[in-house]
This record gives sequence, C-alpha cells and structure tokens, in this order.
Amino acid sequence: MESTRFILILSLALVSMMLWQAWEQDYGTAPRPAQPVGAHQDSAAVAPSADLPSLSSAELDPAAPVLPLEEKPEERARPISVQTDVFAIEINPKGAGIERAALLKYPIDPERPQEPFVLMERSPELFYITQGGLLSTRPAPTHEQLFSAAQPAYVLAPGQDVLEVPLHWESADGLTVTKTFTFRRGEYLVNISYQIENRTGEAWSGRSYQQIKRNDPGRAGRMLIYTYTGAVISSPENRYEKIDFDDMREQKLEQDISNGWAAMIQHYFVTALVPSDETLPYKYYTMSLPDNRFAIGAIGPALAVAAGESGLISEQLYLGPKIHKRLAGIADGLDLTVDFGVLWFIAYPLFLVLDWLHGLVGNWGWAIILVTLLLKLVFYPLSAAGYRSMANMRRVQPRIMSIRERYKNDKPRLNQAMMEIYKEEKINPLGGCFPILVQIPVFIALYWVLLESVELRQADFILWLNDLSSPDPYFVLPIIMGATMLVQQRLNPAPMDPIQEKVLMIMPFAFTIFFAFFPSGLVLYWVANNILSIAQQWQITRSLEHAGAAAQSKK
Repeated sequence: MESTRFILILSLALVSMMLWQAWEQDYGTAPRPAQPVGAHQDSAAVAPSADLPSLSSAELDPAAPVLPLEEKPEERARPISVQTDVFAIEINPKGAGIERAALLKYPIDPERPQEPFVLMERSPELFYITQGGLLSTRPAPTHEQLFSAAQPAYVLAPGQDVLEVPLHWESADGLTVTKTFTFRRGEYLVNISYQIENRTGEAWSGRSYQQIKRNDPGRAGRMLIYTYTGAVISSPENRYEKIDFDDMREQKLEQDISNGWAAMIQHYFVTALVPSDETLPYKYYTMSLPDNRFAIGAIGPALAVAAGESGLISEQLYLGPKIHKRLAGIADGLDLTVDFGVLWFIAYPLFLVLDWLHGLVGNWGWAIILVTLLLKLVFYPLSAAGYRSMANMRRVQPRIMSIRERYKNDKPRLNQAMMEIYKEEKINPLGGCFPILVQIPVFIALYWVLLESVELRQADFILWLNDLSSPDPYFVLPIIMGATMLVQQRLNPAPMDPIQEKVLMIMPFAFTIFFAFFPSGLVLYWVANNILSIAQQWQITRSLEHAGAAAQSKK
C-alpha cells in the first residue's frame, strides 16, 4: 500500500503544482514597474502610432528641433527571403522586421521532416513578429518606413559561414541608414546593426529599439499540461520575471535596466532581445495593443552623429529552441527560459545527468531509464526503509484484522491494542511516509526536466515510440504502467477497509486513462520507476519472509 500511497501523494503534488501555476497565471500580482522616464508625454513626444515606443524629445535630443515623422501610406512590398542551414526567414521591407521564421532543424512532425516548425508568422491564427528601428526628433526609419534591398532573396551557400542581408533607407535631407541582418551557420542568434551616415549638414541624435509582438494564443489544448507562454524580462535583481498578457493589459511596464534582456517564450522555443553591450542601460517596455496583441521591447542608449560623420548601433536577436548550453553563453540568465519551475535547483542537476547519459548511450529513451535507475540507487536506503515497514505491516496484518474484528465497537481499545502490536513487533506505522516525502521534490523536478527539455522534442526511442514529447499513439506505455500498478497492489497488504479496497482497484485503470494523454517520455519514466520499485519491493519482502521463516524454525 505504500507504493500506492506514493503514487497518490506524488500525483496530488503534481496536480496541486499545476493548479497553483494556473492560478498564478490568472490572478498573480503584476510586476511593479519602476517610475518611467518621461512618463508624462509632452507634445514633442514622437509617437505616430499605437505600436511605436514613445520617448520625449528630451530623451532623444534636447537640442534638436522637433520634426514630424514622414507619413507613409500602407505598403505591401514583396518580402525578402533569407535561407540558412537553420532558418527560413521572411523580412518585410516595410520596417525591415522579421514576419516569418521557420526552424529547419525542427519539423512539425517527425513523419514529415520537410515541413519545418514555424516559430513566427503574420497570419490570422498566429501573429508573432519582430520589429525595430530608430527613434529621433529628426527623420529616422521606424518600423513604419520602407526599406530597399539589392536582391529579393539571400541564401547561405555551402561553405559559407556568414550571411549578411543589408536593407537601405534614406531621408529627403540626406540621412542614410543601412540596417543589416547577420546570420551565421548553425546559429540562432542574429546580429542587427544600423549604419548611420549623416549628410544632412546638422547633428543627428537618436536611439534604436527592438520589439516582439504576438497575439495571446490562449490555453486551448494546453489545459492538461500547461507550459507558460508570454513575456519575460531579466535584470540583475531578478534574472527571470514573467510578465503575462493579463499583466500587460492591466499596466504598462517601463523600466531602465543595465545587463538585462527581454523575451517572448513558449514551450520549447524563445525569441529574445539581447543588448550587444550589457553595461549600457536600456529602457524596457510593454504594450497592450488592439486585436489581442501584445508587445515587449527595448530602447537602446542615445547615439549622436555629427554632420558629415557616421555611427553604428548593434543589437542581437535570438530566435530558436531553448537549448541550455546555447542560451547560457548569450546572456546572463537567458538559460532560465528553460523553465524548470520552483525546483529548478534540483531539476538542473538532473538535466545535466540526463544530458550526460544521453551522450553515452545516444538515445533519450534509454537515458530516461538510466537516470531513473540512478535515482533508485540514490534513494535505495530510504525506499528500502519504506518497503521494510510495509512488509512488516503485511506480516502483522492477520493479527490487526483479528483485533479489529474483536474491538470493532470499542475504538479506544482497538487503537491501544494496535499500538501494543506495533510496539511488540518494533514497527512504525508511519515509517514509509518520510522516505516518500523526501523523494517527492526530486520526482517533481524530473517531471519538469522531461517536460521542458527541447532535446526530447520528437526524440526517437524504439519501435513505434518515435517522439518522446508526444503521447504514445498506441497507448502501450500507459497500459504497461497500469499493469505495473496492479502488480504493486498485489505485493502490498490488502486494505482493511472494503471501500478503500474498491478505490484502490479502480486506481490503475484511472491512471492508465490519465497517463494516456501524457508525453510518452514522462510515461516511460513512470513505467521504469514502477518496474524498479516492484523489483526492489519483491526483493526486500522476500528477504524479510526468509528471515522470519528462519527465526520460526529456530524456535
């Protein structure tokens, strides 16, 4: 019964954790923004549209006169296509922003490897784009101005390691801006630079900005296993702070941060705005826009370009999978977007062990089984103590049943008689609880490791299990798990309460249905854990029975 109790307690903990996380998403306290710089916008603020970040003229250039931005009609230019070994990207000439990004190394379905996963897209179902430009009191290209390119398509050729995509804009008075996207082979980090040539005859000053815009996808189809989708901001004081879409609706964020970053995250993937110079302060902001759309962005420090001179601004944009090693080398705390939850300090070492085992065996399924075996070895003394307590309870169960029948109408005498048996046999009836409670945080942490690691997405195991991140298509693993629960019940003492006995008989079937919708990698872990538990429990019970038989024969 201790194994069944373990499953019940662990399941209750998982469900409670999911409910708590869902409550936090819906009703959690919104982050408290710092007092914004220039919060009271004056008539000189440059804000021609709702989705353009605003700064007062004093923040842009206090010495320059205020000029209106050039109004452009709605333009529908043909997108500029970019193909690398990892990306298929479309850049809209209007604003030179990325409006479609497909990840070539991550297909939608392992059965259709030629169809890549589309991370970003401008469509009725998914509105998810990046934008950027320059803010100034003088003419400057925002994401509303039209850029030009020398060619309609750019391809990273075999043997080529770097691909540059330059786009050009020029004002009527002689300011020339070249916005260049730099892609590198095998990399998901994109460098974005603005080369500014000032031929206006007057000094120019401005600031760059980047922003990520997307719609709220809701939680349809994600209720059973919910993973966070929304914005994240990082600062030295708080390396990983979630700002969900409801927070953005309620209150705008405007905060000056040095050594920070901002991102939109979802299950397995992240889009992050990373400053090229972490020592300089950036102004981070959020916006709630019409049509269920939201934005998070960053405005860089001011750059002054004298007449006849040039200046350069560089930014970075990460578009891709949440791979620990890659993210940790890009910015402090960016690897925290692999969200292992509140038990990350346990989960991260488990992930390192799992990754190391995968390096040895080359298969994530076998790595899951091996990490389960290692955990069983680590917790063997605790588990053994629990199983011994259970075996001893099973040994004295006939005597317990006898006194329960004898004192069924005298509860105080019944409890006294049971305690006398426990004292005589040196049994602690709660001896199996503490080992279970100690192990629960570890198993919950491993649950999040298996759920959050993009490495397990579409990872092949054996036979029909070609995607450990998806449910078993033939329900074989859930059925095996239910069968192992039945075996565990046979090894446990029979419940004394008839109602409890019926409930326990239903449990394996209920859990089989429940786990049928879980990713097969998680179910594989449960199956491996149950089989190892059965073997350990059988071995301990058998040794105690032999020891008891030997003691009886000596008498």
